Amino acid sequence: MSSSSNNNNLSCSHLSELRSLNGPHPFHSSIPLTRSTSHVFKCRTCKHSPHALNRLYVCVTCADMYCTFHAQLHAADFADSSHSIGVDVDRVELYCCFCKDQVYDKEFDAAVIVSAAAGGSPGSTLKRRRVEYAPWEPGQVEKDLIVENSSRLSGECSFPWGLRGLNNLGNTCFMNSVLQALIHTAPLRNYFLSDKHNRYVCKKNRNGVVSMKDDESINMKKNMFCLACELDAMFSVAFSGGSSPFTPAKFLYSWWQHASNLASYEQQDAHEFFISILDGVHEKLQMNKGKPQSLVSSDCCIAHKVFSGILRSDVMCTACGFTSTTYDPCVDISLDLEPNKGASAKTSKKAKQNSGNIDLSQNCRVATLLGCLDRFTRPERLGSDQKFFCQQCKVRQESLKQMSIRKLPMVSCFHIKRFEHSSFRKMTRKVDSYLQFPFSLDLTPYLSSSILKSRFGNRMFYFDGTESDAPNEFSSEFELFAVITHTGKLDAGHYVTYLRLSNQWYKCDDAWITQVSDNVVRASQGYMMFYVQKTFHYKASESSAGS
Repeated sequence: MSSSSNNNNLSCSHLSELRSLNGPHPFHSSIPLTRSTSHVFKCRTCKHSPHALNRLYVCVTCADMYCTFHAQLHAADFADSSHSIGVDVDRVELYCCFCKDQVYDKEFDAAVIVSAAAGGSPGSTLKRRRVEYAPWEPGQVEKDLIVENSSRLSGECSFPWGLRGLNNLGNTCFMNSVLQALIHTAPLRNYFLSDKHNRYVCKKNRNGVVSMKDDESINMKKNMFCLACELDAMFSVAFSGGSSPFTPAKFLYSWWQHASNLASYEQQDAHEFFISILDGVHEKLQMNKGKPQSLVSSDCCIAHKVFSGILRSDVMCTACGFTSTTYDPCVDISLDLEPNKGASAKTSKKAKQNSGNIDLSQNCRVATLLGCLDRFTRPERLGSDQKFFCQQCKVRQESLKQMSIRKLPMVSCFHIKRFEHSSFRKMTRKVDSYLQFPFSLDLTPYLSSSILKSRFGNRMFYFDGTESDAPNEFSSEFELFAVITHTGKLDAGHYVTYLRLSNQWYKCDDAWITQVSDNVVRASQGYMMFYVQKTFHYKASESSAGS
């Protein structure tokens, strides 16, 4: 690769001295210009392979390969700067051993790009076809139908449309809190209110299923109850125009048929109830369609279409750098509370007492949702008892594991692990630490594409033939619209939901609905947070304009 001596793109004096010493051809002809996965590189001195904690560099003068430590020793063996520049074999970037930093050179970067385009990964030049958004407006025929078949709802209510209380049937606050969040989940609401699942048609189809075998009586009984139909009925009642609380007794009974092991009037966990509801809706709709469905397929049920995303798990061998990648669907993300340095339960109590003027940044560090997500996606070294079998080393090796989000759902649910179970002490305790969560959330730093970019540098080549991990159909910007809180102990606590409607917060405490300020929500003890894509988030101005 040739280069002119008056290159004005040099970023360090050592690279400039190297060009003056080696003339128009400063780089060795055998240095790598593309990433390779078929060959295992090792340091010439210590024989270590590259990994996240130790990178390998090829000297541009002699083409010898060294780790970070021995590359600096190799450069120091020469009086001049002739061996001070190396090429990172993983990132394909220039590195100065004296400056201890990446070095940018315009002509070297251009050569790398040309090499990648000519002999690099064929999948790196492929791009997904962009589908332009085409707005739809109703024609004159549709407008006439709307005018002829619409009527103004009777009665006036100070609360937004669809906001109604739910009567407690006896320790059923866990159910009421989750139902309030589901009823006001925009994509789920639009699905049921547009009659995509008609409970009358579904009931007729279920009544047509006949089975004569005695051993199938239990399945026939379960088939008579459909959680999707009960959700459809819930949406119809909630958005019927009434304002008085209603009782979800039939929904509770249908859920008992689905989860018979939880059929009691004892307090249940709201998170377990949420997962059980989604599984019940998925199971019933799958049974009605008569074919298996995947959580990530295009024809999956509405519950998983709204809440399901994909997590990516990378386990990397620390000996050779081999990485094993797996993808798992998820309907929520459970997060451990960030270590609370200097803050305690007293912080939460003080914040609640002074909800009108909260300042959480003075003299203490509180746990934050962003900190929990950072810990969730941070590489962690697995213990010696968790060694995984490396396909390249053919033995069990110590490894690094890193999680990331490959595909975002329409609605992201974050579950905070506030209940710690100890099998040794045979007890369960509640974690009352305060958690700070934002109203607007950008999940870009936690996507697989961002994690891979930080791992491999600014120049990424998708050498494994896959996409640029992960084609997200939606943006990564979310808005908080529901918070489920838990107060008290595990066996004697209470669940409350805060809903954000028309940019105003409301507290849903079973049958009681009250308007609250932003600070009250911020000071609450969040247990489950629901974030919706900004595409489906309607601001106050938009809502008032349509009313």
